[in-house]
Amino acid sequence: QVHLVESGGGLVQPGGSLRLSCAASGEIFAINDMSWYRQGPGKQRELVASVTQGGGIKYVDSVKGRFTISRDNSQHTVYLQLSSLKPEDTAVYLCNAQVVTSGYLLLTYWGQGTQVTVSS
Repeated sequence: QVHLVESGGGLVQPGGSLRLSCAASGEIFAINDMSWYRQGPGKQRELVASVTQGGGIKYVDSVKGRFTISRDNSQHTVYLQLSSLKPEDTAVYLCNAQVVTSGYLLLTYWGQGTQVTVSS
């Protein structure tokens, strides 16, 4: 079993910043890609940012220059620094990890989600 636990969401004013964290624990041999998705009210889930084990990074165009993804492989943790936040960034942010388990299975895991609300 593998668990992803997110933290760091909250209410912030436009232009503000937040830092999200997602820690993976359990029967982990290695983690390939780690990603952040979000789902806003009435919207489909979208990939916000992803980082490979080797540090390759991708962002959705709408967050480039404002969000920064990073990871600590030794702690099985991925971070998302959100800056210059806009009301349209309001969403539940979910962590995703492609995990090679201790049994050498490649499985996808999701966190429970953390709410980010951008409002004045």
